[in-house]
Amino acid sequence: MPKSKRDRPVTLSKTKKKGRDHKKSMVELIRQAVENYNSVFVFTVENMRNLKFKELREQLKSTSRLFFGANKVMQISLGRSDSDEIRPGLHKVSKLLHGNTGLCFTNLPKEEVERLFNEYEDYDYARTGSAASEKVELKEGPLGQFSHEMEPSLRKLGLPVRLNKGVVELVSDFVVCEEGKSLSPESAGILRALGLRTAIFRLNLVCRWSPGDFELYIDGPENSDVESA
Repeated sequence: MPKSKRDRPVTLSKTKKKGRDHKKSMVELIRQAVENYNSVFVFTVENMRNLKFKELREQLKSTSRLFFGANKVMQISLGRSDSDEIRPGLHKVSKLLHGNTGLCFTNLPKEEVERLFNEYEDYDYARTGSAASEKVELKEGPLGQFSHEMEPSLRKLGLPVRLNKGVVELVSDFVVCEEGKSLSPESAGILRALGLRTAIFRLNLVCRWSPGDFELYIDGPENSDVESA
């Protein structure tokens, strides 16, 4: 009887920082998931929010198992080439594990997974350093949404404001952020003060693997060699 690929020794010599035992455990859990579930999807995350991700994990726990982060460990678990992959075709999945990516092992039909991931999103306040999703500009004049007590805080955030008969007033037009540019701490603070939730927590499917089948969802130069691998 041929020896199972899952029994191959795991080399984790370059992954000591978080503990070898933890990483070995993760490798075993991922390899077990390959055996227990019908298919695996690679997904990316935009504007990660831990609470929202935990909600998704809880929602899918009866049919699926999600892993996120530790790309190198996930790659080792699946195999990074056709010579060390634990099931045929899984090295193609490994090649797509870079950046903010995760694995979803599931027994759900692919159409159901596609629907869930496409619909699962949430709006939140953008964080410092993230790219602004749109240009936000405030026009000169009263800012009636703020009480007079907010005026010192708004000035500390860089807004050119003053009190005019107890009303917070913007003394000149002010650009809070430009689309595509990184948010400063002040810009992020102003957006929060304005109640503008411009960051969208979103999941994007990258590929799907099941025994004998591989499907790529996202085309791009970095993915051009995957299907032919």
